[in-house]
Amino acid sequence: MTYCIGMRLNAGMVFMSDSRTNAGVDQVSTFRKMTVFERAGERVLVLLTSGNLAITQSVRQLLTEHATPGASVWDAPTMYDAAEIVGEAVRKVYDRDSKHLKELGIEFNCMMILGGQIGGERCRMFEIYAAGNFIETQNESVYFQIGESKYGKPILDRVVNATTTLDEAAKCALISMDSTLRSNLSVGLPLDLLCYETDSLRVTRFVTIDQDNEYFKMVRTSWGQRLKQVFEELPDPTWHATSAAPRKAEPVRAPLPAAPMAPNVPASLQAFAQTPKSPKGRAGGPDG
Repeated sequence: MTYCIGMRLNAGMVFMSDSRTNAGVDQVSTFRKMTVFERAGERVLVLLTSGNLAITQSVRQLLTEHATPGASVWDAPTMYDAAEIVGEAVRKVYDRDSKHLKELGIEFNCMMILGGQIGGERCRMFEIYAAGNFIETQNESVYFQIGESKYGKPILDRVVNATTTLDEAAKCALISMDSTLRSNLSVGLPLDLLCYETDSLRVTRFVTIDQDNEYFKMVRTSWGQRLKQVFEELPDPTWHATSAAPRKAEPVRAPLPAAPMAPNVPASLQAFAQTPKSPKGRAGGPDG
């Protein structure tokens, strides 16, 4: 498994990926999931991959080694065309491998994030699925996640929007990744972090983060301490209504079980015992 994040902002783009892959608890390896296609001054594209490693590596090899003029990410006139080329590479691998994978009970599983800028076009980012189709970020939804995404999503939803600065987005990506690292062993260090500035058309900010990176250690420690501090500062729950028209709350209660009858009691006596009693203790209807 893995975890990758891509953000498309007004100021540029932020990409982050972990590097753990596993095929069981005793087959854990390190493979980097970020690939950069850079022709300085002309285009920068970043590809993040998750899913079956053999599938994603095959797609990447098709994009880099078997590219043909006019059908290559190096020649694509727009980012949309580049996303179509990646999608077509996914379909080629599917046509070649899916039947054999199915015979072994293995799902054709891959997802990718492709982001970048070509020439004078604006920055664009796409999420590409196993069928080769894709969607693009919008101003209302400026980030994509692939892989083990659920643990790191809350901080992104609360913080990131189109106006977020690159430094803030990078910091948010690190916190999102830290939340995932703490909760899921299938995601692991080292991390690749790349920040791309709009219209720079070259990679200017990139770092590989391992367990010795001082800034990441500071973020992990500080974030944990501040979360605990905020948690402790929150008031305790209020158990009594204070509104003008208080409403009494009651839980749904299960009925008490009926009292067991003594064994060998005649049915007539059981029926008598179950008949409701009057206020004076007599069975039957009203007094009189």
